[in-house]
Amino acid sequence: MWHYKSIKDDSEVIDKLIEMSEIKPNRGFDYYYHRIRKQGFIWNRKRVLRIYRLLGLTLRRKSRKRLPARIKTPLEQPAQPREVWSMDFMSDSLTTGRRFRVLNIIDDYNRQALCTTSEFSMPSIRVVAHLKQAIEIYGKPLEIRVDNGPEFLSRLFVQFCESESIHIKYIQPGKPSQNGYVERFNKTYREDVLDAYLFRNLEEARAQSEAFREDYNENHPHESLGRKSPNELLDDFLKGASPFEKHFVNLCTV
Repeated sequence: MWHYKSIKDDSEVIDKLIEMSEIKPNRGFDYYYHRIRKQGFIWNRKRVLRIYRLLGLTLRRKSRKRLPARIKTPLEQPAQPREVWSMDFMSDSLTTGRRFRVLNIIDDYNRQALCTTSEFSMPSIRVVAHLKQAIEIYGKPLEIRVDNGPEFLSRLFVQFCESESIHIKYIQPGKPSQNGYVERFNKTYREDVLDAYLFRNLEEARAQSEAFREDYNENHPHESLGRKSPNELLDDFLKGASPFEKHFVNLCTV
């Protein structure tokens, strides 16, 4: 017996429907069909509907929330303190096996460690509380560089930064090198603290972190800073700063 075999190529229709479903995953066939017609394609309704059903697009798909576009910016040393801070998280565990997180905040100008605090959980409300404490001690930055973690995307964190006129610089997803200053600090912190000691409780981790932070700011010789410590570079800046620059730093440290 002889049977007719269709020679139609539906690949273009398939590609177009998949493209439409990715752009507008919550819309139905009528929306897709009329959008396709407006783009100049003359495929008839029955053909498009047949392929729509074959692709299983009649089943509603859960759409994934997408991040706004992140613009890549070069990682450059700021011209003076309190311009840009960087924030990031680390994690480790106690001898009991319980996990804890560490919030690190540094000043990108002189790599000064402003915060190395440990908590069993670090929701956005605690992130904001530790950021407030750092601002009270060191002054307010103009910008903060962070990744796209839920704590930094939360409404509470964003609203706090807006209220303080602090611009949030989000790095591109999957690009930790764009936050290279704090990533380099994390490496040193892990080698000298997290990998060097066993902690029985959170208080021991906090005490060792604070001792590391003080020694790091005072004595750590940064190769990229001419083998100067963060505090030495800050002292040099204040000695050679113009009255306007000193005024800016003083305003930030109020």
